[in-house]
Amino acid sequence: MEEGTLKSPTHCADTEGDYDALQWDTRQGCEVRQILDRVADKWSLLVIALLDRRRLRFSELRRRIDGISQRMLTVTLRQLERDGLVSRTVHPVVPPRVDYELTPLGATLHDTIRSLVVWTEDHQDEIAAARAEYDRRADQAMAS
Repeated sequence: MEEGTLKSPTHCADTEGDYDALQWDTRQGCEVRQILDRVADKWSLLVIALLDRRRLRFSELRRRIDGISQRMLTVTLRQLERDGLVSRTVHPVVPPRVDYELTPLGATLHDTIRSLVVWTEDHQDEIAAARAEYDRRADQAMAS
């Protein structure tokens, strides 16, 4: 088990009302930060996006995710399966065939990821301009 991972699910105290993201570290038994770390990492995001409304084999996922190692894909899929976001089906054939797909819970997360991607696409030019301006100011400061 991953260090810092709790075995039993718990419920965070009031996440509505007085919202304070810094409480994620201090509320007893709250797993929000851990879950966000898991679902928001780049490999998990790509796996969830690729499994939208389709089943894929391990080899297909690996081929479609540029730069992911076999070990990292295995770890990512296990974590997503443990969290109930991805289901794994082993077919009794030779050679063994394993398919992965989003669970209904995973599909709800995909909708959120799609919104994030749309936001990113809508604002990529603004972000590129802000980065260029920041780099220009940093270069000027270094030259001074």
